[in-house]
Amino acid sequence: MTLFNKNDSVESNAFHQRVRDQVQAALDEDVGTGDLTAQLIPNTQLASATIIVRETAVICGIDWVNACFKQLDANVEMDWCVTEGERVVENQTLCEIKGLARTLLTGERCALNFLQTLSATATEAKKYVDAIAGTAAQILDTRKTIPHLRLAQKYAVTVGGGHNQRLALYDGILIKENHIAAAGSIRAVMTQAFLLDAHKTIQIEVENLDQLQDALDAGATSILLDNFNNTLLHEAVRLNDALGKRAILEASGGITLENVREIALTGVDRISIGAITKNIQAIDLSMRIVGRIIG
Repeated sequence: MTLFNKNDSVESNAFHQRVRDQVQAALDEDVGTGDLTAQLIPNTQLASATIIVRETAVICGIDWVNACFKQLDANVEMDWCVTEGERVVENQTLCEIKGLARTLLTGERCALNFLQTLSATATEAKKYVDAIAGTAAQILDTRKTIPHLRLAQKYAVTVGGGHNQRLALYDGILIKENHIAAAGSIRAVMTQAFLLDAHKTIQIEVENLDQLQDALDAGATSILLDNFNNTLLHEAVRLNDALGKRAILEASGGITLENVREIALTGVDRISIGAITKNIQAIDLSMRIVGRIIG
């Protein structure tokens, strides 16, 4: 499942509005009442700058970078040398920018913050996607995202070739161990989920094969296999297949780049990984003023 399609007419409007809102919040946080240091530069001085990447990465966040500068000054010229989702190498020039020097200096940190974070997410997602290439499984994200950057990070996951789990609590039902405990049993909580009739996906998390059987018996069509080892994953797939592949099976917990392919080869349909949004290291980028423009 992919929650965001920036090229779809309706979703595109919502997507770009969310980008603008996130950028405005970041600018408000950083600039506040004004960029004091930028005021050291004449307000009519024009300049050119470049953004350069210092390591191999998958680039993501071009819309956010553009918005950081354009929301400060619509006349800024942005010339990208790469496209969204492109794999880049050390010291590659990503973008050339022209405009008022004050604007370039003020927007620099916000722009790079978005670009380094979203590129890190896309890069990490791509590593896992590449690791399971040729299998039938999909890589999914989770809700373990940076506060206020969920849409952005989930979009970045898709740029890296992954897929989106539910966006938020309102976007789907995911029954976990505490929900089961509070309701009393798997059957009881599944019954309530069906009665809710929320017209949303219903997924239940199980921790062993007995719970898996209970979930299947209760009518579950999407099941999260929490911290199953490979032997148990194989058995879960066999059990589900014997019942006519009644449910979509998703592995979760303890998944790394070292073991993700083995997990995919067990036959599960999906693999959800919190690390692709929470255990990321910002991509090393820099912006340099490369010239003063005499107007």
